[in-house]
Amino acid sequence: MWRAALTELVATATLMFTLTTTIISCLDSHGPDPKLAVPFVVFTIAFLFLIVMVPLTGGHMSPVFTFIAFLKGVVTLARASIYIMAQCVGSIMGFLVIKSVMGHETAQKYSLGGCAITGQDPSSGLSPITALILEFACTFVVLFVGVTVAFDKRRCKELGLVMVCAVVAGAMAIAVLVSITVTGRSGYAGVGLNPARCLGPALLEGGHLWYGHWVFWVGPVLACTIYYGFSLNLPREGLVWVDGEYDFFRLAGACLGDGK
Repeated sequence: MWRAALTELVATATLMFTLTTTIISCLDSHGPDPKLAVPFVVFTIAFLFLIVMVPLTGGHMSPVFTFIAFLKGVVTLARASIYIMAQCVGSIMGFLVIKSVMGHETAQKYSLGGCAITGQDPSSGLSPITALILEFACTFVVLFVGVTVAFDKRRCKELGLVMVCAVVAGAMAIAVLVSITVTGRSGYAGVGLNPARCLGPALLEGGHLWYGHWVFWVGPVLACTIYYGFSLNLPREGLVWVDGEYDFFRLAGACLGDGK
C-alpha cells in the first residue's frame, strides 16, 4: 500500500505543477479569449496522467475519486485515508515548486493558481452558496459521466484504457468549461474538482483563498454521497460494478486487455 500511496503523492505533485503552470500560461497569453483554451489543457493533461496512473494505483490523484472509490467499496477506509493524505501532501509539494519558480507578480495575479471564489476585492466573484452549488453540480457531472464508465468492468473492457481515460478527462474538461463561462464573474477561478489542489495554494498563499475554502471540500463530498445513492438505483442489467478492494487494479488490467 505504501508504494501506491507514494506513487499517488508524486503523481499529484507532478499533476499540480504541470496543470497549474500550463493553465496560467494560457491565461497569460494574448489571445482574444484565453480562458477558452483551459478546458483543452485540462483534458490533455488529465488524459495523459490517467493513462500513466490507472494501471499503477487506479489513477485517483484527487480525494474526490478516492472518496467515491471508498463509498463504492473499491478501496478500504485505510487505503482511502492514506491516499487522501498523500494527495494533500503532493499538492503542497507541487505548489511549493510552483511558488519557488513563478514570478511574484504572476503568483499574486493568479493567486498561485489556487481555488478562489472571490478576487482580491471581496465584492467580486461568487457567494459561498453559489460556489457550493456550482462545485456540487460540476463534480456530480464528472462522477456521473466518468465514474459510471470507469467503475463498470464490462464497459471498461469494451472501451479499453484509452477511451475510459478520455471519458473521465472529457467530463473534467466540460465541468471546467461550464464553471469558467457560466458565472461571468471575474473573481471566481472556476470549480476545484480536487480539494487537494485547493489546499496547497491556500496554505502557501493564504488570504482570500481561505474565504469559502470549505466549498471545495463540502461540494465534492455531497456530490460523491448523492452520486453513490443514485448509483445504487441504476439499472443493474446494464452494469457490472467493481466489487472489492483490488477490483480497481483488476479493472486496469481489463482495460489493458488482460483477460484474467
